[in-house]
Amino acid sequence: MSGDADAGYDARAKEVLGFSRWWLVVAAAGMMAVVGPYQYVWSSLRSPVARHLGIEAAALSTVFTLFVVVQAGSQFPVGWWRDRHGARGLCVLAAVLAGGGYVALAYATTVWQVYLAYSLGAFGVGIVYTVAVNTALKWFPDRRGLTAGIGTMAFAAGPAALVPYVRANTGSALAGDTYVAVLRNIGILIFLVVLAGAVVIRDPPERWFRERAGTTDGDGGDAETDDDGDSSASGGPKQYTWREMLRTWQFWLLYAMFVAVSGSGLMLTEKVVDYAVYHDLAPVVATLAATLLPLSSAVGRLVLGEAADRFDPLRTMTGSFLLCGLGLFAVVYFGVQGMPAVFVAAVVVATFFWSPKYTLFPTLVADYYGAKHSSANYALLYSGKMWGGVLGGTVTGLLVSSLGWDRTFLLGGALAVVAGVAALAVRPPAATN
Repeated sequence: MSGDADAGYDARAKEVLGFSRWWLVVAAAGMMAVVGPYQYVWSSLRSPVARHLGIEAAALSTVFTLFVVVQAGSQFPVGWWRDRHGARGLCVLAAVLAGGGYVALAYATTVWQVYLAYSLGAFGVGIVYTVAVNTALKWFPDRRGLTAGIGTMAFAAGPAALVPYVRANTGSALAGDTYVAVLRNIGILIFLVVLAGAVVIRDPPERWFRERAGTTDGDGGDAETDDDGDSSASGGPKQYTWREMLRTWQFWLLYAMFVAVSGSGLMLTEKVVDYAVYHDLAPVVATLAATLLPLSSAVGRLVLGEAADRFDPLRTMTGSFLLCGLGLFAVVYFGVQGMPAVFVAAVVVATFFWSPKYTLFPTLVADYYGAKHSSANYALLYSGKMWGGVLGGTVTGLLVSSLGWDRTFLLGGALAVVAGVAALAVRPPAATN
């Protein structure tokens, strides 16, 4: 996008909002950062929670799976509601659910209470994720990759600040009061930040979805879209509803690619420590790989999101997924060779090019299907994370038993490469439908 177009969108947004649209990005990123612990801090919480309840940690092994299912599965109904009724009420609900989930976890005394608290929190996380990503898509047609990247980066990077706090204050030798205080404090932080986001976040008016900065009708005013959101009559792109989107072959190809890449990346995320141990690499190598993985994930989303804006989302996606696959192949090679430094570097490379899918896919969905219904449309695509989680967790766990570690990781790399090649076949729906 040109600088003139950027300035045009900035000026139009300021007229509507009364302040810079970039404050929406700040609010969305803050909300994402504080709910990220549900996904990225659980590995540090599972054992302390089990000790607090006096049970084995294995009894809580399904909590994270349930979180992924609820967080991903909730996004379509949430997105559908947001596209029709706005984001503010949903954000208030998210503050109660996501903040309350951690507070409830602090006072849980039974396993079922832990599952219930984390599931309610996961629903709140799903709301925040949908609202944050699609706020970027709706308000920044000129900078979708960058702004969506900032939000998803915050989701991955924000929890890094809380991991030391959690690990230092939930040790086995600490009193139960300290454990409760840690979880309660995190819950209160989540509640306050998301509630503040609810004050700032809002959706653009109908005329915004023509997506042409400075375009006006013949009288110098803003042309309005028609009732069903199809702005093609006024020269803008068609705004697909979710039903219309499902009738395009492009969506199903994108969905298959999303599942494939999710499976390969979640396999690496979940199993990188065990894989390093399998190859007798030093414990510090496994720790370093696990520590750098979320940081690489966060940076990759931001960098390739900006690249998608400057070049092309589809070409960026093709290169990203191919390099992710090559990175996974390198993880296997250097693991087999017993080269720890390059092994860690390969993990960083694979993650750097895997994680931008959470930036590139929503950008492409908004480009192809319009921004008006982007919350519901991208939520349907994002539901592929559920199947990716099953593929990267349960299925690859079974494959490790039958094929072995190296072949399983090579298969994960192959899935990423196939997704990258498949991206070459994707075309805008208007070109073929």
